[in-house]
Amino acid sequence: MSSESVDRPRSGLIDALAPAVVVVLAVLAWAAAKELFGIQDYQLPSPLGVARAFCADPEPFLRGCAETAGSAALGFVLAVAIGVVVASALSLSRTIERSVYPLTLLFQMVPLVAIAPLLVVWFGYGRPAILASTVVVAVFPVIASTLSGLRRTDRGLAELFATLAAPRFSTWWLLALPSAVPSIVTGLRIAAGLATIGTITGEFLAGVGGENAPLGIQITTALKSFQTDRVFVCVLLAALVGFALFFAVSLVSRLLLARWMQRSD
Repeated sequence: MSSESVDRPRSGLIDALAPAVVVVLAVLAWAAAKELFGIQDYQLPSPLGVARAFCADPEPFLRGCAETAGSAALGFVLAVAIGVVVASALSLSRTIERSVYPLTLLFQMVPLVAIAPLLVVWFGYGRPAILASTVVVAVFPVIASTLSGLRRTDRGLAELFATLAAPRFSTWWLLALPSAVPSIVTGLRIAAGLATIGTITGEFLAGVGGENAPLGIQITTALKSFQTDRVFVCVLLAALVGFALFFAVSLVSRLLLARWMQRSD
């Protein structure tokens, strides 16, 4: 057995354990800092206090986590669909691209908190405004990466399709879009990381309370009563939602890239 084959399992084990070790060290540093500096619970709860807050009544947190996860996933899917369609339309003409693409930069340049109240006015309170908030944050990376990939379509193959008088939709579906897969995948990963941020921000302003109150609403409610331990629970669950979405998108992206590589070969 070669040394490389022995080193690979070790390397994989180290890669798997390293994040867990960092998390454990961060929790220990958190607990030590609280005890060392005598920080009050309303300013910084202990890790044990956060765990107790969750275990005392986990059902509202889990329902809120499911609500936030559903909005983040659905908003991400909408952002991907809108981003790919808009980028495909922009790729049809340089004139259209130069005219419209600068306007798409507004999604990236304008702070979400500045336009979130308008989303409430346009879509009302609840999930529609939250989804709009998610799309606004996540759509631009999809547009930019997809447009970049579509612009890199092989000219020789494009000319071949034109010579064969292939319909524009067929050229896009069979040539341009598959060629753009690596670039699209990059945009998907970036958008996945931003989707949860957009969702939580939307919930701050447009979320609705009740039994299924999302994490954003639970955070604002807990802050008003200085229940910082509950705030930490919601923040950690929101982070888990973000990680889960990013992991799912990364897994799908690998499958897409694998099929793209097979098709290229």
